[in-house]
Amino acid sequence: MPVLAIETATLVSSVALGTQEKLIAEITLQTDKTHSERLMPHIDLLLTMAGISGESLDGIAASIGPGSFTGLRIGLATAKALAFAWDVPLVGIPTLAAAAYSCLAPGVTAAVMLDAQKGNVYLAVYTWDENADGIREVAPVRVLSFAAALEMLAALPGPVVVAGEVAADRRQDLIGREGIVLAPPHAIMPRAGTVAVLGARALAAGNGCAADAADALEPLYVRRSEAEELWERRHRRI
Repeated sequence: MPVLAIETATLVSSVALGTQEKLIAEITLQTDKTHSERLMPHIDLLLTMAGISGESLDGIAASIGPGSFTGLRIGLATAKALAFAWDVPLVGIPTLAAAAYSCLAPGVTAAVMLDAQKGNVYLAVYTWDENADGIREVAPVRVLSFAAALEMLAALPGPVVVAGEVAADRRQDLIGREGIVLAPPHAIMPRAGTVAVLGARALAAGNGCAADAADALEPLYVRRSEAEELWERRHRRI
């Protein structure tokens, strides 16, 4: 049976069903509605259309970040609740790795940039590796200014396919730069389809956690939230 995948790290709300070899179904939507409004109805619709019950799934794969703190919390909380209710295993998939997987092929380098707030970006770089499920991390995720991210991309051996919400929002700053190719519109934003395939492979390899241990899975925030930084500044003055 397939894996249910949840992707809520950006404004894109995406759910999918997939196995190691096949994407069975996917609902991906980018509108002004919040994840809390549409995530559960989309999951219910997806399972209904595919004729699959939650209890029969091989597991659940959740995109764990980095990305929107609120979006990640909604997605992972939903994944944990469903894993517990259906008694199926849960696995977390790094958001940037899953997004890069949509753009990779032999000989291709992919960089993913997501919004890290205050003019900064989350950036990670990947390349194709047939021996590692088709993806290998070249540079781990870090928080950089957009200008520093461009310098890092310029230093990579091209061409580099760039994806992520920052690439989509700032395409005019990227188009025409030597060695940089924008991911196509259908692959530029994170989607649950790749989370499903990578999640199915991770679960098959025994890398997931049982439903009763799902609470141990945490989002990959990378940076502290603005609330944490504000709390520290206030208490530093006390």
